[in-house]
Amino acid sequence: MYNWKVVLITIIALLCVRVADPKLIEQLRLNVFDSLQTLQQVNESDIILVDIDERALEEYGQFPFSRDIYAKVLDKNGNDSVYVFNMGFTSPDRFGKDSVLNDSLQHKDVLLSSFPTNAIEKGSAPYLGFGTFGGGTPSDWLYYYKGLSEPVDALSHIRGVGTVSAAPSVDGIIREAPLVVMANGHVYPSLALEVLRVYDRADNYTMKVSDQSGIEWIRMGKGQPIVTTANSNLTIAYWNRFERISFGDPMPDGNIYVIGLSAGGLVNPVPTPLGAMYPHDVQANILETVIHGIQIQRPWWSDNAEFAILILLSLMIIAIVYNTPIKISAPLVIITISMVLYSGYHLFMSKLYLIDVVYPSIVAFIVFAHSTFNNYIIVYNQKQLIKKQFGTYLDPRQVELLQKDPSLLKLGGERKDMSYLFMDIVGFTPISEHFKNNNDPEGLVLLVNEFLNEMTNIILANGGTIDKYMGDCIMAFWNAPLPCMQHADMAVKSAIEIEARSRVLSERFCERGLPRLNVGTGVNTGTCIVGNMGSETRFDYSVIGDAVNLAARLEATAARHEYIDYKTIISSYTKDQLSDEYQCKDIGTIKVKGKEDLISIYYPYNKT
Repeated sequence: MYNWKVVLITIIALLCVRVADPKLIEQLRLNVFDSLQTLQQVNESDIILVDIDERALEEYGQFPFSRDIYAKVLDKNGNDSVYVFNMGFTSPDRFGKDSVLNDSLQHKDVLLSSFPTNAIEKGSAPYLGFGTFGGGTPSDWLYYYKGLSEPVDALSHIRGVGTVSAAPSVDGIIREAPLVVMANGHVYPSLALEVLRVYDRADNYTMKVSDQSGIEWIRMGKGQPIVTTANSNLTIAYWNRFERISFGDPMPDGNIYVIGLSAGGLVNPVPTPLGAMYPHDVQANILETVIHGIQIQRPWWSDNAEFAILILLSLMIIAIVYNTPIKISAPLVIITISMVLYSGYHLFMSKLYLIDVVYPSIVAFIVFAHSTFNNYIIVYNQKQLIKKQFGTYLDPRQVELLQKDPSLLKLGGERKDMSYLFMDIVGFTPISEHFKNNNDPEGLVLLVNEFLNEMTNIILANGGTIDKYMGDCIMAFWNAPLPCMQHADMAVKSAIEIEARSRVLSERFCERGLPRLNVGTGVNTGTCIVGNMGSETRFDYSVIGDAVNLAARLEATAARHEYIDYKTIISSYTKDQLSDEYQCKDIGTIKVKGKEDLISIYYPYNKT
């Protein structure tokens, strides 16, 4: 089954793997999307990260700090900034300073974090209302938690509370975060969505929910819709660079400050597409993505597009491999795959579309390797078949030419103008009787083989094809399977050399005490059918036609009876195609069975 159809099995198998989308393939796709983020130009963000780091611990003591410390830091900074605490104030202050912090919150835009959990079954109502339209129900699509761990009631002057949660991918990397979640039966906005509300001074937000596709988008006030996944996930753009300061450092007015832990032992970094980050770094990236409306999406048509790319690219490569030589097919395949990879890169850079072109490209490379190997096997088997079929009938140089260019061999039969040679030993009976009388049948075989070997070498050296051996007879032809422009000359040249060589061999055999050996050779030129003749299980490359039969009749006439002195006889058809190198003696006409007209025959010889 070494043909292009077997490659289709590979394509179908790899397509099924993509449809099943096992963890390994999904992770590969996600890693490719991660690499696209690393290629984006770094965005210098206006958001400032505030680290509760080792220096802050040295200044303010053991963590958690007394909440009057937070009040002190907020009081010494301006009122026109937004302060986002990516940390929990879910328990009363151990030093009883919640009221001090709450007083400071009255004049600041401060947002605190809440944490969805399944460990408790309580949580306060949403901080603000929301509207939905589109016919769908949010609870059917949103992540659901039993409860919510929210800031203590004593901190009542905060501007907003947002949930902090993530949606890790199959490999544990944080690539997405939900903008809205369900907890304790209520809908809660994310911390980033709440910051956007406070930052834009919006009153509420709206969700479009579909029965079929879930959450389609979320809009804050009259702002641009934020397109999400069905469960409100937003793909995070991580190509931002933030200024970092230590908690307690001056915070100039007019900025957004995201405050979180970074000191060793207080928090564990989380994995992201751009490496490990602190949780408030992730929140800052989410916030930057939301504020600037960065919409990294997998369009609804992405899976279908990837399947189509895989199939079309694979079929294109099969067409290239099986119709062009490897020197051309390899560069073409490389260029084609490169164009597909570039298209995925371009779609991300221009539209932020995540289209997986890497898996189709890997499949294309596998298909190319399989097709190339398969094609190599086909060519190899074809060459072996040619060698097997023609190795004993053609000169090795001709066999090599056929192997390099099998198109020179048209299987199945074709009509061609060719020259044909028949040669056999005249008076073979006395020779056979000699060996019979001496009880030496093996000697007869050796003698015939020795003679035929010499004659075969002459024919092959002159570009002829040995059709078959029939006892002591050789049948040969020229101009197939390889073209021979002067096939009449080559056939006559072979006949003349056979006549000369047979005289030498005859003398050699006489010295051994054997009867004298003579040969008769007939040559004719004309049109016949040449190709593979026989059955489906056994066939020979041979020729058939009247022109072939005439050559056999001429051989039966040569060196016999009144033509005993003419060891080689050719027809007028061959004579008419000979070059000036040869001369021909008219030796008469003969009547051939099946033909009404007499055939003129000639004896050829070299001018020299």
